[in-house]
Amino acid sequence: MRYELMNPSQIRKAIAERWPVVLPLGVLEYHSEHLPVGMDTLAVTRTLELLEKEMDIVILPAFYYGACSFAVEKPEGKGSIHVDSNVLLPMARQIFQGLLRVGFRNIHAFVHHQSENFSSGMPTDLAFRLAATQIIFEFLDKTRGEGWWGDNSMDTYYTAHDDLDANPFNWIQCHPLMDAEIIANYPFDHAGAGETSLMMALCPEAVDMGLFSQEKWYVRSATEASRELGEKGVAMILARLRKLLA
Repeated sequence: MRYELMNPSQIRKAIAERWPVVLPLGVLEYHSEHLPVGMDTLAVTRTLELLEKEMDIVILPAFYYGACSFAVEKPEGKGSIHVDSNVLLPMARQIFQGLLRVGFRNIHAFVHHQSENFSSGMPTDLAFRLAATQIIFEFLDKTRGEGWWGDNSMDTYYTAHDDLDANPFNWIQCHPLMDAEIIANYPFDHAGAGETSLMMALCPEAVDMGLFSQEKWYVRSATEASRELGEKGVAMILARLRKLLA
């Protein structure tokens, strides 16, 4: 369900049943002439729309204003909007604090932008990951009191580390849309065959190959893009999301 369309009784039901609450996290960035600037975020939102048809999830309004950087192109006339990670951190803190206050304890943010470097982190995901950890610590100190981790009620923390109740740091998690296993089996690129194919499968109305230009090195593989390849990538992503959010 879309969070903005839910009424309070539906929100209470989602809390009680521990529905996954998902935040699509992305940027507005130049993706060559043939793809939309919202590509990185659309890859997340459109995949979640498919997942929503088969399992109970809460989809939060997408956050498009991440730190895209101007490494690909200057923004003038190209559309990239960069928001510094130092600005993102307090915003992310407020979002996560609000979700915990509402009562959600199964929160997941998914990012596609620059996520080939997710293990080391990039500005957007690092800001949200840091915010999640900070807010969980602060929330627990406030609601359970200092010394909460050392309390005997936490004796299953290590033995049941993946459990939502045993480890409160699982209440908010950030993930790449594609993990290393998917990237090993699907082209990860910037506006090349992989991303163009994803958009052909997920958001075909936003792809215009009539505008395609091979001028830049990073887009030249887009000539190999196809809806079929995109659907292969979507299938792998969905299989992973089902496991993460089950």
